Amino acid sequence: MSTAGPALLTALAVSIGLIIVLCGRFRLHPFLAIVLATYAFGFLAMGIGAATGAQEPFVDDLAGTVAEGFGSILMSIGLVILFGTIIGKVLERTGAAVTLAEAVLKVIGKRHPALAVSLMGWVVSVPVFCDSGYVVLSPLQRSIARRTGKNPVVLGTALATGLYASHTFVPPTPGPIAAAGNVGIASDGLVWVILFGIPVSLVAAVAGLAWALRRTTDLESHLPDARQTFEEYKEQFERLPSTGRALAPILGPIVLMAIGSVAAFPSGDGTLVDGSFGAFLTDVGNPVNALLFGVLLALALLPPRRDAKVLTTWVAEGLVDAAPILVITGAGGAFGAVIKGTPIADYIADLIGDGSAVSGVPALLLLFAIAALLKTAQGSSTAALIITSTLAHPLLPALGLDGTLGAVPMGQVMAVLAIGAGAMVVSHVNDSYFWVVTQFSGMDVKTAYRAQTAATLVQGLTALGAVVLLGLVLL
Repeated sequence: MSTAGPALLTALAVSIGLIIVLCGRFRLHPFLAIVLATYAFGFLAMGIGAATGAQEPFVDDLAGTVAEGFGSILMSIGLVILFGTIIGKVLERTGAAVTLAEAVLKVIGKRHPALAVSLMGWVVSVPVFCDSGYVVLSPLQRSIARRTGKNPVVLGTALATGLYASHTFVPPTPGPIAAAGNVGIASDGLVWVILFGIPVSLVAAVAGLAWALRRTTDLESHLPDARQTFEEYKEQFERLPSTGRALAPILGPIVLMAIGSVAAFPSGDGTLVDGSFGAFLTDVGNPVNALLFGVLLALALLPPRRDAKVLTTWVAEGLVDAAPILVITGAGGAFGAVIKGTPIADYIADLIGDGSAVSGVPALLLLFAIAALLKTAQGSSTAALIITSTLAHPLLPALGLDGTLGAVPMGQVMAVLAIGAGAMVVSHVNDSYFWVVTQFSGMDVKTAYRAQTAATLVQGLTALGAVVLLGLVLL
């Protein structure tokens, strides 16, 4: 193993580098990049095993391992991702996202417009992709800028960073859901990712807001004078749903998952709620069931006269949005399965030992760095979350991130949050969200680098600080 260990680490580094080069340099879709890297690592590992005289092959049945890894991760997390994207699409199409934005504006008031747009972005991006959320909310942001006389770049950056914060940390956004599943968090543990992800994402949102208020006030927007007002944008909706109805598809699943986790909490020799009723509550709180309930609450937002064909189209759009995430997640699961088929985790454990500095909190820094490298190189935060969590799962015991705190899988939750912080660093020209922000806020590329790109760097580093502080206390 002493001979094979360094070679396996080198093979893994080469495979990660291959993903970065294929995505960044050659613009290959992350799915194909991960699949090619998986096979590259698998063949290298088999060759290393043969060259070092291993008694058993490091990867037995490469094709079967890839297929099993692909299918197993989708079996555990696929429906959750699909239901989450359908909820987001219906909220967007029915105008519920607009209702949520206006509710936040009423609560915060017009005296703090940047805070208002940041918070409404944070709320809307929990179920809705951040780029879609920016498109939906940009008319409101521009309308607020016109009413208050606030610099559109300030408000645009505040909105972008608010959306971005919950996008990388808070399920049911698909990226954090997939990352949680990849690191082995069971379905009943997803609520802990939500509960710890919310405060970390709020810290990141505040950091982005502070950057917008302090560093973008002298930047100029090039929005045309004749542009759609928020009132004109709202006219496309027959009738906006109430705040309670708009919020129900988001809060409903979270409440059910929380109830299920509380019911399954260890107490004495059993759980907090024993018997058939406890089993019922636990099953209801399963993320698949909870998010299906969220889908039903979202469908209740449809106007009475809505054509069924339109609903089918909206659901189809949600499925199209989910497809890339599903295949990337599956490819990531295959990569992880191949990694698990080698003794690389045992070698890392030997390297770390009991007194190593690469355990616990330092391991969080390592996961952050890998996710940040992948994000910066290939552009997609979701892909960075999925790929890094895939790599992390078989290594968590060696990295000291497999511990629990009561019923909370704390090590795995901290790993997801560290990866989420890294997946924020940084949004630039290879990120589709970067171009959404620039086009809808009137920024040129130079301005966007000073506003959006710099803000995401600050957000990622600030979120990492919050995660490290949590790790020092909880790990």
